[in-house]
Amino acid sequence: MLHAELDQTVNNNNVSVAVIGAGVVGLCTALEAQRKGCQVTLFDRDEPGLGASFGNAGYLATELIEPLSNPQTLRAALTLWLSPNGPLSLPVQYLLNIAPWLIRFIKAAAPKPLANSRQGLIRLNAAAVEAWQRCLADIGASEQILKSGYLLVWESPGKMADAVKHQRWLGENGVAAELVQGDRLAEMEPGLAGQISHALYFPDAHRVRDPYTLCRLLFASFEARGGVFIQQGVAQLMPELTPEHSSENSPARQVAVATEQSQYRFEKVIVCAGAWSKKLLRDVGLSVPLEAERGYHLTIPGAVTLLKNSIGSAERKFVMGPLDSGLRVVGISQLGGLKLGPFDRCFNILRHHSRQLLPGLTDPSLEVSEWMGHRPTLPDSLPVIDQHPQHRQLLFAFGHQHLGLTQAAITAELIIQRMQNEDTQIDLTPYRVTRF
Repeated sequence: MLHAELDQTVNNNNVSVAVIGAGVVGLCTALEAQRKGCQVTLFDRDEPGLGASFGNAGYLATELIEPLSNPQTLRAALTLWLSPNGPLSLPVQYLLNIAPWLIRFIKAAAPKPLANSRQGLIRLNAAAVEAWQRCLADIGASEQILKSGYLLVWESPGKMADAVKHQRWLGENGVAAELVQGDRLAEMEPGLAGQISHALYFPDAHRVRDPYTLCRLLFASFEARGGVFIQQGVAQLMPELTPEHSSENSPARQVAVATEQSQYRFEKVIVCAGAWSKKLLRDVGLSVPLEAERGYHLTIPGAVTLLKNSIGSAERKFVMGPLDSGLRVVGISQLGGLKLGPFDRCFNILRHHSRQLLPGLTDPSLEVSEWMGHRPTLPDSLPVIDQHPQHRQLLFAFGHQHLGLTQAAITAELIIQRMQNEDTQIDLTPYRVTRF
């Protein structure tokens, strides 16, 4: 149900809410607002689920509790960038644009901000799976999430100490992992036999059957519950007073949402626009160092049976996993903004690493599709989950970097709790929009 004509205030006995962005975070947020009795309108210039949500690896990466900015990453950054098959890409033509962000990124690795960011990730990730289970049970789609396990693998026997150290550190931070090798590892992943020395197995890891299918199911439930979808890009947000509804003690504030074609007014607006959120915030007086980190993937439908588990390579820095749509190969962190096109070199790097790790992918008959999208990344690896400090009717939920799918359902619960002035199940101080 597509509504292209709606040039007046959205009126309903319930609170009118606009959600800007129809990725997985926006879809979960729209559904959560509906559960609380709100009349919800969803905006996106594209069809739902076609942004960064479309391209992720499909697993809920709750073990990723270390911020991207940390001393180990900074020490390795130059090597990763210069390596011909390295996972870090920084186009020379974008260096001047990214320089201020890189300075903030380096500062985020200092001991105190690093510890704060780590705790922020731990809290969100610890609550992520149960929030997804609540969301999917509510729409009758519990089968879309699977307890699947996850393997973080090492090819070099000389890296055993790294695995043991990482296992210990994870355990200290509440993440269970089992060290596996030899026959046990070969039994778990026969397709990797002979390529892998050892691995950490995460028995509590979950994945979704397919990210795009999940988004389509979320959207179908949203529409079935009376939600309105307007496929228009949002150009500007304008918080305003509406005198006709205001009183001396409690003026009823609204937000005007301007698209390329029309203007709408809502009692509450929640920005979930991912990498495109930065400009919308600038127009309402807020500056956030949000960068579009471009991610790449390959999908290989004929290779889905080659793996049983989602696999992450500790040495090659990429992820593979079976989805309903095919084997998904995900990697590359490219700080290149929103305007540059995809780089063929990045797809070729994924081909190289996946074939080295999984020899079955060298079959020339396998069809491969390519995709590039934009992850919304902040220097401290934490999202923004907050309200505007002056305009409380305007809220934000964006910036989840590599963890948008993982944290979508819990973010939705938290931002709607904040919208309704309820106590939030997690302290939102680390995720405030003014922390920069």
